[in-house]
Amino acid sequence: MTAAEIKAIGERAEAMLDALASISAEPDRLTRLYLTEEHRRAARLVAEWMRAAGLRVRMDAAGTVHGLLPGSNKGPSAGKRLLVGSHIDTVVDAGRYDGTLGVVAGILAVEELRRRGIVLPFALEVLAFGDEEGVRFPKTLLGSSVVSGSLRDPMLDLTDADGVTIRAALAAFGGDPDALEAEAYRPEDVLGFIEVHIEQGPVLEQLGLPLGVVTSIASQGRYRLTVKGEAGHAGTVPMATRRDALAAAAEMVLAIEAVGMIQSIGRTGDDVRTETLVATVGEIKALPGASNVIPGEVRFSLDIRAGTDRAREEAVAEVRRRIDEIAGRRGVAVRIETVHEKVVAASAPEMVERIAGAVEAVTGSPSHRLMSGAGHDGQAMVHLAPIGMIFVRCRGGISHNPAEYASPEDMGIAVAALVETILGLGAES
Repeated sequence: MTAAEIKAIGERAEAMLDALASISAEPDRLTRLYLTEEHRRAARLVAEWMRAAGLRVRMDAAGTVHGLLPGSNKGPSAGKRLLVGSHIDTVVDAGRYDGTLGVVAGILAVEELRRRGIVLPFALEVLAFGDEEGVRFPKTLLGSSVVSGSLRDPMLDLTDADGVTIRAALAAFGGDPDALEAEAYRPEDVLGFIEVHIEQGPVLEQLGLPLGVVTSIASQGRYRLTVKGEAGHAGTVPMATRRDALAAAAEMVLAIEAVGMIQSIGRTGDDVRTETLVATVGEIKALPGASNVIPGEVRFSLDIRAGTDRAREEAVAEVRRRIDEIAGRRGVAVRIETVHEKVVAASAPEMVERIAGAVEAVTGSPSHRLMSGAGHDGQAMVHLAPIGMIFVRCRGGISHNPAEYASPEDMGIAVAALVETILGLGAES
């Protein structure tokens, strides 16, 4: 592809991302949660783009939009498909590149292949998952888990903040909560899954590189904690006899931070790259929530990630030990529920090499390989097929923030690298 063609593709990617970013539940910031009306509108727009690109479009039982480009059905890959895509849901007050870039890149890659008149020896399918962020419901990766056949417990009775269950939301969206299992693809029919995604970190920018090759996705655990003390009058209960759930939770949050700091700082040498651990409490709610009442119950979230499963498991065990000690000392009860635990998802070596070759061909520079500390749909798709990821430089490493930004030039280069990766896999088939 020429520099002018890459530039034009990048500018088109930016325009498409701007169009998706205009679909939000809030007028002044981007918020698009799973199975909401905003998700429906975004899915419809993506479906329109897919049809315009020549894809056969359908929505599955979990709300994932599929766009299929048939192959030649000749050769050893006949009847198989290569999956490309990402997600179109967002966090609250989001940036416009996280997830959506991977969907747009897949559609633009199809357009480029068709412009060249290339017929692949396998089918190419672009996927727009709806639930990677796990913001509306305490459940994540539902769409990709359905496709990959790794959905062990759909947890359909989990509710959002308004008491709506996943089951009810799926039915209202047009999905089918009773048909999720039937949507699973067979491993023998899938060549692999490739995702283009902004890095969400500063490494590529620091190195002056537009693209990187992902070697693995970090181990991750999400948990819900409930601390129960005793509510009481703020003016009459002596400080020494209180069982203040919020004060106990505050100490627990600081203990969680301390575990993350100790484990991440304590690792040296190569382990800094592979085992750095982070622990985050992103949500907290005190009940009954009155200024003159001692909180009797507190609920908060916990997100722990690490470069290895061992590091995460050790951190979780230490967090549990410290929380139990705090609860016993303060006279409160605590319950820790596991929302999900995902082991390290390693990119397939053959995918890493194929993507690295494509990146080097497009950029003219050696490729840089790095781990992803963020979670991705690949954590579910790895159970179905070999996975690979192309990281795109983002300004300041900022993500999950309105300041999130990737340049049109870098996005165009990413699409070019995706096309080269697909062609390389085609040449092997």
